[in-house]
Amino acid sequence: MKYPEKVSKHIVSWIDNYLNKSKMKGFVVGVSGGIDSALTSTLCAETKRNVLCIEMPINQNKDQVSRSKKHIEWLKKKYSNVSSITIPLDNTFDSFIRSIPEVKSQENDLSLANTRSRLRMVTLYYFSALKKYIVVGTGNKVEDFGIGFYTKYGDGGVDISPIADLLKSDVYSLAKFYNINDQIIEAIPTDGLWNDNRNDEDQIGASYEELEKAMLNDNKVDHDLSAREKEVLKIYKSLNSSNRHKMLAIPVCKIPKDYIR
Repeated sequence: MKYPEKVSKHIVSWIDNYLNKSKMKGFVVGVSGGIDSALTSTLCAETKRNVLCIEMPINQNKDQVSRSKKHIEWLKKKYSNVSSITIPLDNTFDSFIRSIPEVKSQENDLSLANTRSRLRMVTLYYFSALKKYIVVGTGNKVEDFGIGFYTKYGDGGVDISPIADLLKSDVYSLAKFYNINDQIIEAIPTDGLWNDNRNDEDQIGASYEELEKAMLNDNKVDHDLSAREKEVLKIYKSLNSSNRHKMLAIPVCKIPKDYIR
């Protein structure tokens, strides 16, 4: 990133201006222990407005919980406007599983992973309504507008997306600019939604670094690409196409006026 200070100031100003116009009282951010939520919560804290960080573990890997706690502690020491709360959702999720028919399939595993994300969205919006806070999204550009790697009405259910125009490499650059915990910066990216602790690359079949290149190579002809670049570009295009429904506005069936009046 060429000018991290300018980029950070621009984002912080944008977040602050949005809050002013919205007439809301602060921000609520789900903190997972990953780099995207760590950067987003830091940028929100930089506004000097009220920021509520929420941990929402669901049978979570201990390393993820440890990283999120350390980050929140760091934020609260550095910024007096930051508060936090932990809402364990293990029992809620387990109760949901007991209430639905038992199904053993890969599709069911994905459905349950998405359910975890949606339970967290419900929790964020509970506190949003309670405190009149804005729910802040933590998705980056590769996830949100490249491959659609998020849960519809889960982590995709937010009010604003301050880092959604940043590539993953940009996120790392700003995280280093703010001296965010090295454990978070060095951690393997994961959405934390699976019992087997699979990471993002396991699910996607490509790293974020490779996917960024694919986004930039989208218009290149095949003979300019290596075999691996062609493979990743195929993955990128496939996910971009299949997840397009997440990135577009909800389709509305328009009724001809003379049918109604």
